[in-house]
Amino acid sequence: MTDVVVLGAGLAGLSAARDLDRAGADVLVLEARDRVGGRVEQVSVDAGRPVQLGGELVGEAHTSYLDLVAELGLTLASTYTAVEGATTYDLVDGLLRSDDGFPLATAEQRADHERVERLFGELAATVDPDDPWSHPDASRLDSASWASWLRSVGALPSTVRAVEVGALSLAAGSSERTSLLAELRKAVGVGDTGFYSYDLWESMQVAEGSAEVALRMGAELEGRIRFAAEVASISVATSGCRVTLASGEEVGAEAVVCALPVSVLHGIRIEGVAPERLASLRAQRQARAAKVVTVYDRAVWADVGANGLSEGEQLLASTWPQRPGVLSGLVPPERVMWLLATAEEDRERVLHDELVRMYGPDAGAPRHTFIRLWATDPYTLGYTTQWWPGDVLRVGPLHGTHDPPFYVCGSDQWVAGYMEGAVRTGRGAAAAALGKEAWTHA
Repeated sequence: MTDVVVLGAGLAGLSAARDLDRAGADVLVLEARDRVGGRVEQVSVDAGRPVQLGGELVGEAHTSYLDLVAELGLTLASTYTAVEGATTYDLVDGLLRSDDGFPLATAEQRADHERVERLFGELAATVDPDDPWSHPDASRLDSASWASWLRSVGALPSTVRAVEVGALSLAAGSSERTSLLAELRKAVGVGDTGFYSYDLWESMQVAEGSAEVALRMGAELEGRIRFAAEVASISVATSGCRVTLASGEEVGAEAVVCALPVSVLHGIRIEGVAPERLASLRAQRQARAAKVVTVYDRAVWADVGANGLSEGEQLLASTWPQRPGVLSGLVPPERVMWLLATAEEDRERVLHDELVRMYGPDAGAPRHTFIRLWATDPYTLGYTTQWWPGDVLRVGPLHGTHDPPFYVCGSDQWVAGYMEGAVRTGRGAAAAALGKEAWTHA
């Protein structure tokens, strides 16, 4: 019997386990994979070049993550936001490049976009990110989609399209299927006054590689992490908790910190947790998406005057330069089935063809290509949280709360930024457990 068993060795689970261990609790981390990091993953290519296959980017608002980076002795660097050049817009009716945001053709269209974004910011300021359910119009705001609200305030089709392309690029769900209240809550949660301010969200990265955050925490917890330990069921009781693995083995603990993605948690039997709390967890969903990374000898996109950043309506809804010669891309939920429907041996070619169309022939011949199908990875089953219309009220104010001795954490349990959400809620779960229980192990 251990003090705390932590389920999952992603950023959330590691953050929780690290704080618990440092406070003197006897901790065991159970991880289904053979590595730490979860949706954060790193490989080295070509004599040590770090390449990020998972989470990469944070911004000024992601204070919990930035504090942890400093504690671990890691350093920060700027991201693609500091790269000059034209952004590529890969639209169904043609390819456009712009160095001034989404290509709005007329002064009227630009003025309309600014007007609607200002209205969005004003409405967001009325939402309490910690308690959106208290908003007097919470039901109406949650039942409306982001796109339907745009049309309700008279947004021009060009503004609606610009917002939709931006939503696709983030791979968190179409604006047509995103709760307005959820989007407002996300914005105000980081102090954003517009649709998406890149300095707040994506202006920084760990110079050593974002996965190094997980690797360093994993090293601190050496001997306390069990790999290939897939969870099948969880039984919670004040007299003692029990976690049963897929192998049939049982692990006992006084408390459980669950850091599993909600889509994975949907398939795990949980007993002893309040029905209301369990219903809230079951109501959460993740966006099913994929990530693609291509590695070149140089920034081939510069050949066509591009900066490597793209947004679009095609298979790759976004790309961005990760490092010199390294290009990341996302396949959003609305397009991921296109990729999954392609024979596995043809997927790289199909993706390379997309890159050739955007960035020229050399973009079709990378030195390395990596595809991460988060949508179907059994230990991930998704990317960021996806909030459909009605989901904020459906999940309810129990979102991210605990039912001691059962504690929850993970990117799904916060609202804005999945690496920030993982670290913030992981450390929060540890603090809640330490405040509730008197661990005696020094």
